[in-house]
Amino acid sequence: MTKDPAVEPQAFADHVAHLVRVIPGDPEITRAADLFTKALTGGGIIQAFGSGHSEAVAMEIAGRAGGLVPTNRLALRDIVRYGDAPRSELDRYDLERDPSVARTILDLAPVRKGDLFVIISNSGVNGVVVELATLVKERGHDLIAITSCAHSDAVASRHPSGRKLADLADVVLDNHAPYGDAVLPLPGGGATGAVSTITSALLAQLVVAQTVRNLLEAGEVPPVYLSANVPEGDAHNLRLEALYAGRIRRGA
Repeated sequence: MTKDPAVEPQAFADHVAHLVRVIPGDPEITRAADLFTKALTGGGIIQAFGSGHSEAVAMEIAGRAGGLVPTNRLALRDIVRYGDAPRSELDRYDLERDPSVARTILDLAPVRKGDLFVIISNSGVNGVVVELATLVKERGHDLIAITSCAHSDAVASRHPSGRKLADLADVVLDNHAPYGDAVLPLPGGGATGAVSTITSALLAQLVVAQTVRNLLEAGEVPPVYLSANVPEGDAHNLRLEALYAGRIRRGA
């Protein structure tokens, strides 16, 4: 069988390498970092939410080595872990499409005035992310969206309002994923090689790096995690986490 060069791994690597070169030039990264800096210097927490594979990007923001300590990750399973929903709710195929779930997640979260929200969704159209964004803005919080503008523009909203995540955000970070996410066309239709998690994680890390730079330039010591797998990591991290007791949650 003749190999199709379109599905060669190197073609995927080349595509990602191109995006890695292009994305850092987005001026919205600086705007997002300014919102991070504003929140942190004002005593706020960065609240990150993503469902499905987008939760991996929320994990890039909240609770990882080299990242900012005053960060908190919200998740769909919070309705069970911190609320009274039955475990079976998490098996619903349409859970992330149900707008009512967003209010429960937010009401269960340790959120205060001045906290900044980062909501990650490749499509930006499902009920939970749009409703969460709506509630966040109604309650006066700044909001950053990480999404695929190409995909979001190509599909209809699944929220009753007809709005999408990008419509509600103060800053929109485009992960440059194409419609459907995958970039290598298959001979019989469809595609493989999804890029949204890679590029969204890159955006998250670029914003964190710029935020740390902003804090350093302001003469502040950035509250940054050490790896828990270095000898001094646990003591360092626990000392900093204690400064935000009751405001950040760590765990699976």
